[in-house]
Amino acid sequence: MSISGSFSSALSGLTAAARAAEVVSSNIANAMTDGYGRRELTLSARVIGGTGQGVMVGGVTRRSDPVVIGDRRLADAASGARDTTAKFLNRLESIVGSPDDSTSLNSRIADFDTALLEATSRPESEPRLANVMQTAKALAAHIADAGSQIQDARAEADNQIESQVAQLNTALARVADLNGQIRANSGTGRDSSALIDQRQQVIDGISKIVPLREVPRDNGPVALFTTGGAVLLDGRPAELGFTPAGVIVPGMTQANGALSGLTLNGKPLSTAAEGGPISGGSLAAQFAIRDDLAPKAQEKLDAVARDLVERFANPAIDGTRTTGQPGLFTDDGSVFSAVNETGLAQRLQVNSAADPAQGGALWRLRDGLGASTAGASGNAQMLKNMQSALTAARNPVSGGFMAGARSFATLSADVISGIATARVNADDEASFATAQLGTLRSMELEQGVDTDQEMQSLLQIETAYAANAKVISTIGDMMQTLLEM
Repeated sequence: MSISGSFSSALSGLTAAARAAEVVSSNIANAMTDGYGRRELTLSARVIGGTGQGVMVGGVTRRSDPVVIGDRRLADAASGARDTTAKFLNRLESIVGSPDDSTSLNSRIADFDTALLEATSRPESEPRLANVMQTAKALAAHIADAGSQIQDARAEADNQIESQVAQLNTALARVADLNGQIRANSGTGRDSSALIDQRQQVIDGISKIVPLREVPRDNGPVALFTTGGAVLLDGRPAELGFTPAGVIVPGMTQANGALSGLTLNGKPLSTAAEGGPISGGSLAAQFAIRDDLAPKAQEKLDAVARDLVERFANPAIDGTRTTGQPGLFTDDGSVFSAVNETGLAQRLQVNSAADPAQGGALWRLRDGLGASTAGASGNAQMLKNMQSALTAARNPVSGGFMAGARSFATLSADVISGIATARVNADDEASFATAQLGTLRSMELEQGVDTDQEMQSLLQIETAYAANAKVISTIGDMMQTLLEM
């Protein structure tokens, strides 16, 4: 090899070492950057005139494992769905209260039962009658407040759906734009690693909302499909549509047109929690809360309210009431009709005839809600009748409860128990999904930037650079010797 050839080889080595140092420094700088794929410099022997002469930089390769990334994205979606559901059920349990909670539904019932028993022993005592009214109002208010909070949860889910749909549309447009830039770079031979990193970050954000698969296309772009078969991006990005309701009240559903569903490019898209095109992510979970979980909870609560109203509407309890006059518990002050059960929990009130705060009189709890004048102060029969009605075994006529007669306290306990069981199961599923996601993230990180490995590479680069520099220095000495001859 000639001196000029040696010089050229050494210079190419210096260039390659400098480029390698640039790649390593980028890796180290982005060791904690989400979506960053480790870079590797591609080198090959340079051949000039059939003779090896130095090294040639082939380019920069971005390393990643699409299988692990794909599985981690599915785990992201599953974790989002399970966490969303678990949070709602925990909230629902706090709304109705646990059995050991002094402000729970069961505690309100126990307080009312105790107040009735105490008043039965001293029917002439106005403080005891006042306690009956106070505990009855507290029970009705608890049921009504629980119903209102359930509808609030539906409204919040509706708002979350709007927000997530907007995020999806923005993200899909961004991926489409990055696809275009990557395709353009592919045609000119420019490095697209940084653009691919950005695209991976955006797609990771999408995967937390809907479960998806990424499919590579020619020249660098990717297509995105949900695991349920919906096409989110393949060339042009899809446009998802949703109209928020604002305020949600019982009885509002997709079926009756009161609530918006989801559209894909203007066409209706199923929002089913299981087996639907978007099932498995946080978006589907929000639809499940709004359209399934919360309405079922409302249905149970309405059934509890109906059972309470009908127990105290029994004519055998109070002979003073006339036809069309409600019992102690009313549907917004009126007689309850079975065709209007939806939303009854929120409308539950005590009869104003016995409530001093509404112009009524406490003695009507003892003497009859339809009585015009007070009767014998020692007559406890109506109070006994009401206490017996509360504890009597009765078959619920709505709510989808299992067959079997039960007291009002037992019926309410069934509701609380069902919610608690669902909450425990949801928490377990959320914990499993979180653990699975953590495992896959660890696997992904293992294939990412290892700073120890990069530092070792940096030492090798330093050695190679110094060696090539020494070669150039030696060649310089040789040239000087020739000039001095």
